[in-house]
Parts: sequence; structure tokens; C-alpha cells
Amino acid sequence: MKPYPSTTKTESVQSSYPPSPFRVFEDLFNDWAIRSSSAGGENWRPAVDILEKNGDLILRAEVPGIDEKAIDLKLDGKVLTIKGERRPETETNGFTYHRSESSYGTFTRSFTLPESVDSNRIKADYKNGILTIAIPQKPEAKVRSIAIGG
Repeated sequence: MKPYPSTTKTESVQSSYPPSPFRVFEDLFNDWAIRSSSAGGENWRPAVDILEKNGDLILRAEVPGIDEKAIDLKLDGKVLTIKGERRPETETNGFTYHRSESSYGTFTRSFTLPESVDSNRIKADYKNGILTIAIPQKPEAKVRSIAIGG
């Protein structure tokens, strides 16, 4: 059986399993409002949730162990990019590691925002290892109710 290609850019080992059937949904949601990409060669990728509240988009990135001053957030046209680096602890205080499952290194996540966002009003907040980015929609892009009759 011919191996299927890897599903992530950072993996170098070919998987012998077929792609997940949920990949179809992942692609659907990536194409829906925000297209996501990341640069290759990173050691880890923070998980990002994309939500909608009151017609506005919310991105929540899990970046524990990173000081907020070490996170770089930029908007270039319609591309929102989050960059940062999580470094391993250099002080071991006499500990000998027998196993370390934490991921470290640099990361870059980029999201192409839809035309309907108001990029002048984007706000970011960082609390308890979660970077929350509020992306308001332009008023004309929000769903509104229309009264019948009156």
C-alpha cells in the first residue's frame, strides 16, 4: 500500500494511515471565515479556536509559558500574524529530566481575515496563557432583523 502524505507541514515522516475523515470539516471551517497558515520548521503550533459572538470574530490562541511581551501580533493588509517563542526552563534546580513532553521553539500562525472585518478596531488581550483577539465586523456585515409590514 502506498503511504499517504503527511497532513502537517512540520512533519517529515510519511504516515501509512489515510487522512482523517474530519479533515474535510477542518478545511471547510478554515475556508469559511478565516484561512490559517503557519510557516514550516516550527517545533510547535499553539492551538487556536475561532469563535463568533454577536457577529464579531474571536480568536483564542493557547500560548502558555510565554510572556505577553514576547508575543508579536501584526496586521498586514488582511493577514493577521501571531509570532512568538516558548523557551525551555534553563534552571533545573538539581532536577534530572526522565521525560519531557513539552514543546518549545518559535511559532508563527497567520490568518487571512475576511473583507467584512473592521481592522481598525481589532483588540488583543492576554490572560492565563490565552491570547484573545477580538475582531469586529463592519456594521454593514452584521446580520440584522428586518421588520415585515411596519
